[in-house]
Amino acid sequence: MLAGLAGLSTPLLAQSGGVTAGLAWTVGGGWQVEGADVGYARALHAGPLSVLALTARVGSFIDEGAIVGGGRGVVFGVTVAGRTPMAHLADLGADSSATQLGFDLTLEATGYAGSRNPLPVGSPWAAVSPLLGLRVGDPNGAQYALVVGPTVFFGAITQVRPFLGLRFEAPLARQERHP
Repeated sequence: MLAGLAGLSTPLLAQSGGVTAGLAWTVGGGWQVEGADVGYARALHAGPLSVLALTARVGSFIDEGAIVGGGRGVVFGVTVAGRTPMAHLADLGADSSATQLGFDLTLEATGYAGSRNPLPVGSPWAAVSPLLGLRVGDPNGAQYALVVGPTVFFGAITQVRPFLGLRFEAPLARQERHP
């Protein structure tokens, strides 16, 4: 009975989850991984985490030094990420429908496999990324984020590269607004 009451008292976003999508880059000189993410995010209230996401990443290896034909091979990844609540900086827009702006911290763990991998880490490899995010959007609706931070590749060797990502999150079901 208590589990049923907990389910009824949970906000709709937490019950139904949401979709997350984005773009991911490991930037820097030489070969880079550039990919697109799509996955499922669910509200979570466990310690410092407010969202847990599971995403799939598909991309390619790009040689940033090449003028033409810099692509080589395909990379696949599965990412588990936990995100802290947004530290509120400002409200943008009208009081009745304000958009929030703030910072958050995301910790990602990704397992990769690639074909024709030019990176010295080999294939398969893993990565861990603590990412600082600038997030904007409706707390009960769509949100956009720019995330940056280091990513540490673990494989045949350990390598640290800069990570840049653009993220989008939206609930799968609408939640009624309360005045």
